[in-house]
Amino acid sequence: MKSLDSWLFEAKQKLSELVERASAGEQIGITRRGELAAVIVPAQTENRLVDVFADIERLRRRVRRVKGLKAKDLIEEGRA
Repeated sequence: MKSLDSWLFEAKQKLSELVERASAGEQIGITRRGELAAVIVPAQTENRLVDVFADIERLRRRVRRVKGLKAKDLIEEGRA
C-alpha cells in the first residue's frame, strides 16, 4: 500500500485521481498529521448467489467420502 503523505485537504483536492488509481488496483493510505487516517482500496465485486452455490458444488465434488464414516458418528464425537 502506498501512502499519500499529505493532509486531508490535499487528498480532497486529488480525490478523482486517487479513486482512479484505486480502481486500477492500488491501495492508497491517507495520513493526517503523520498518522494513517484512511485507506482507499479497490471496490470488491459483488458475489452473485448463483456463483457462490457453484463454488460450493465444485468443492463438494472434490471431497472424497471415507468408507464407514457417517455424519451421525461425527456428531456424536462432537466434530460436526
